[in-house]
Amino acid sequence: MLKTLRYGFIGCGMMGQEHLRNLAMIEGIRVTAIYEPDTRMRSESARLVPKARFTESEEEVIRAEDVDALVIASPNYLHARQLELISSIRPLPILVEKPVCTSLEQLRVLQSMENNYPSPIWVAMEYRYMPPISRLVEEVHSGKTLGKITSLSIRSHRYPFLSKVGDWNRFNENTGGTLVEKCCHFFDLMCFILQSKPIRVYASGAQDLNHLDEEYDGLVPDILDNAFVVVDFASKQRAMLDLNMFADGSWYQESIAVIGSQAKVECKIPGPMRFWPKESLGEPPKPQLILSPRDPKGPITLEVSVDPKLLEAGDHNGSTFYQHEKFARVLRSGHSVEVTLQAGLKSVLIGLAAQHSIETRQSIDLTSGDYRIS
Repeated sequence: MLKTLRYGFIGCGMMGQEHLRNLAMIEGIRVTAIYEPDTRMRSESARLVPKARFTESEEEVIRAEDVDALVIASPNYLHARQLELISSIRPLPILVEKPVCTSLEQLRVLQSMENNYPSPIWVAMEYRYMPPISRLVEEVHSGKTLGKITSLSIRSHRYPFLSKVGDWNRFNENTGGTLVEKCCHFFDLMCFILQSKPIRVYASGAQDLNHLDEEYDGLVPDILDNAFVVVDFASKQRAMLDLNMFADGSWYQESIAVIGSQAKVECKIPGPMRFWPKESLGEPPKPQLILSPRDPKGPITLEVSVDPKLLEAGDHNGSTFYQHEKFARVLRSGHSVEVTLQAGLKSVLIGLAAQHSIETRQSIDLTSGDYRIS
């Protein structure tokens, strides 16, 4: 018999509800308590977990005796404060949505907190667990076909920021900036795939099209909608991100390529299925893994299957489900956390450095100064 795990939620908007749908498919997990201040989000969450109770404060969820672990899915700018609050009241195991914080000040506070936190903290980097990316990582880390790896490139051509409660995601102050909010996933992947320390960041970007005709309390959104970011690693490998958030005509939303001396491996990932016009275009594209050796030349293309039930449960190609399976294993069996708080902080630091590089038109050194990665 599996031990029943009882989860409390702090924040349960769009991403929180994706977590609820995926947890419902994992045996032995119950959501018992939720703090969500927005009336509409509370109503939608209640429909998904009718037996859960809603609290009037974060503290009530943290102190609840029928909560064994917490999921934080609140707006970005609240994560650091909520982690500190949990640490001071009742340091439960936590799965916290990315980005784990939005500023250098918050990042340094969390680095200090991590040393004394007695329970597991897992940062929700869903992209690691997308089946096509998992297969690509497996191929790279096997060392069998690529030879000496020199470079990694990620292209994310996607739709603009969605509307969120209170439109918090329209401003750098709340999100940490687009290269933190949207791209910490990709910086985490760079470090995870290359297994080396990032040492330098160069970036160029702008807000050219999106949200310029919007206004909130007299303020026009200031988030970037396109950028190029290059990261140099201590291993002398390089990684590049090509981000565009007004390329929603692309069916393959992400492409990740790793190039070695003997071959290239690439995966292609479709965007969210809810945006696919099935009525006019038929069945949506499947994720792909493409291996292209130099000798003998010629690509080998493999389709990577994803359970349709998992596609229906969220926008991340099944990865939220696989991530929760692994987090539950940590709670039940003492397995190690795969995406540590340190990894989450590193991905934020690279994003903040990239934002700063764009502002200053300078490369940012990650080995010294404010953006030093320890």
